[in-house]
Amino acid sequence: MPIEHVCRSSFAVRLAFHVAARVDRLAASSIRGMILVVMAGVAAWLPCHRGNAAEAVQPVSFVNDVVPVLTKAGCNAGGCHAKAGGGQNGFQLSLFGFQPDEDFEHITKEARGRRVSLVAPDESLLLLKAAARVAHGGGMRLPIDSDGYAVLRRWIEAGASRGGAHDVRLESFEVQPAQSTVAMNATIPLKAVARYSDGSVRDVTGVSLFESNDRARAEVDETGAVRIAGIAGSVAVMARYQDKMTVATFLVPLGAAVAEFPAERNFIDHLVFEQLRAVGVPPSPVCDDATFFRRVSLDVTGSVPTAEAAAAFLASADADKRDRIVETLLASSAYADFFANKWTALLKNRREDASDTVSNFAFHSWVRDSLLANKPYDQFVREILAATGTVVENPPVAWYKRVRDPKQQVEDIAQLFLGVRVQCAQCHHHPFERWSQDDYHSLAAYFSQVGRMPTETRGEDLIFHKRGVATATSPNTGAALKPAALGDVELPISADDDPRLRLADWMARSDNRFFTRVLVNRYWKHFFGRGLVEPEDDLRDTNPASHPQLLVALADHFLASGFDLKEIVRVMVRSHAYQLSAVPNAHNASDVQNFSHFIPRRLPAEVLLDAIDRMTGATTSFDSLPPGTTAVALPDNSYTRSSLFLKLFGRPDSQSVCECERVQSPSLAQSLHLLTAGEIKAKLATPQGRVDRLSRDDRPEPEIIKELFLAAYDREPRQGEMIAARVVLSESRNGADGKPLQLQQARKENLEDLVWALLNSKEFLFNH
Repeated sequence: MPIEHVCRSSFAVRLAFHVAARVDRLAASSIRGMILVVMAGVAAWLPCHRGNAAEAVQPVSFVNDVVPVLTKAGCNAGGCHAKAGGGQNGFQLSLFGFQPDEDFEHITKEARGRRVSLVAPDESLLLLKAAARVAHGGGMRLPIDSDGYAVLRRWIEAGASRGGAHDVRLESFEVQPAQSTVAMNATIPLKAVARYSDGSVRDVTGVSLFESNDRARAEVDETGAVRIAGIAGSVAVMARYQDKMTVATFLVPLGAAVAEFPAERNFIDHLVFEQLRAVGVPPSPVCDDATFFRRVSLDVTGSVPTAEAAAAFLASADADKRDRIVETLLASSAYADFFANKWTALLKNRREDASDTVSNFAFHSWVRDSLLANKPYDQFVREILAATGTVVENPPVAWYKRVRDPKQQVEDIAQLFLGVRVQCAQCHHHPFERWSQDDYHSLAAYFSQVGRMPTETRGEDLIFHKRGVATATSPNTGAALKPAALGDVELPISADDDPRLRLADWMARSDNRFFTRVLVNRYWKHFFGRGLVEPEDDLRDTNPASHPQLLVALADHFLASGFDLKEIVRVMVRSHAYQLSAVPNAHNASDVQNFSHFIPRRLPAEVLLDAIDRMTGATTSFDSLPPGTTAVALPDNSYTRSSLFLKLFGRPDSQSVCECERVQSPSLAQSLHLLTAGEIKAKLATPQGRVDRLSRDDRPEPEIIKELFLAAYDREPRQGEMIAARVVLSESRNGADGKPLQLQQARKENLEDLVWALLNSKEFLFNH
């Protein structure tokens, strides 16, 4: 029937022809046709969508459909409209759509309503800019013929509704396959699946985001296709949809024949060797006694053994001498000095001015004494968290002097003792974790009742519990949040109870896996050169361990030991996995993830300075400290500022709880310092030093050379090294006047050259 016969008013006729004129523009959309409805002289056209009847009535959900499209297109990424400080060009969205209510308000009610046009959907700025039909700084994000564009258009056309409580909710999100063993250089398609509250299941691969945890091992495109590289080991790919995240993990075998393994000494060996079997990477053999003795001494005490100690260890025929030397090292004061150096840097024991001296020394001594006495780790942490009083009566109070801001307190505690980087969650939902802003502020509520009062000592405060109801304010709702540990329920805490003690209780609970796992992962990296999780203090669900079972087993062992720090050191260094040679075989040279061989690493700044002093017989003087104080035993960061050597070789300034503050990468400046610096020359020529003493020693040259090699490398010289060293010592020398030097003076200068050469060798500069 002609349109003019159906319409009953001139208004309806005009409306009908107006809509009919737009049919061509609608043809490319999801609309198949139009139905004219006339009532009481008023006509209206309703769109008829493509597809079957079930599809036609399926509503577009803002949360479940629109937000994922914007996320996939990158509109709500941190570099675009979710940019901190107001978004981009006046349009702000929440990061990755974690706050859909706010996003709905920004999209539908701002910009004078021009972002969505219910009358003319295609004229909506949201679509015009996304399709780059008008100028858009982000370029084309959604082509007109894309599924994402069609979803946004359908939503606008249907009235741009926010939806309500009746909308289905996302219950879970998974990626398939979740775990698989794949060949090198293979390509594997991932499928992302969402499950909703009404029982429905949807393939959301097209609107999910994918990201590889290690792009050198695997790359993933926007469709979820994973391209595996030619590196054996494991790799994870993160998938994100709405506020849910998960990972797919891939084991990539090398496939080499593995004939035999060293004997298994404990569960570490069993799990490491099991992984090596699975990936087909043969391990290197167990290292020799000399290498082990130097390695374990450096890792446990931060010091190179003396020549006398090395000779005695090598001469011993006892079958258990390696285990016994581990116990000797753990019982030494050098162990406490070395690990106090590690922990005080992480706990920010830094000196800003002279008023900090007393508290710095007191805190360092408390940490050192705690390690020497092998105080249980949970007690060590509790005494820091819940510290009250003054530094003089309770040294852990010094931590609250260094970390004054409550927000910094919660962030440092979370990263250092839980392995959770919650900094992002202060302002928005964590982009790679499940933690929200409320989680952040609920954790911060534990520190809301920390009070401080000035004392008569300048720069020192009295720290106390203020006795009030511990709460924090939600930035989203303004509601008062009670203390709640990460992933746990809110705790009712009375005004008289110090909430920090309750936090310490939660940390030590057997079902809290954060506390134990980050500690054993931190120590694993210390001894093996790489964490089971990297970075070592970023234990996210989306950053899985390379050896998940090993991480769990270590954490369980640490818990069962009663949080015994020496025991976790003991079980690691006694394993054959730790004692493997650093020399690779034909198959494992490129392996850094499976621990098939020891990973050499440069000596830390303090350890290297002490090693040079021990080798040369010199000492380094430090202000206000007794003569003979080693660099490893320095109480705070102030000595780094006054020592060019420590600064040049990367000793941290104690400004961060991240061990990444310590610079371990070599540099040209470091090489030049070791080669030409007056400081090194002065140590070689130290009166009564090693060179001076040996220049007057009447022992045969081979005995002197043997002492130098034992002092530098904890081993005797090889035949070729002995010949080369004797050539150096026999060189003739001329003075400044061109005349030959006296025999003793020439011998001394030759010894200086030999020691200088040993100091500049990789074998001396690295723990291997």
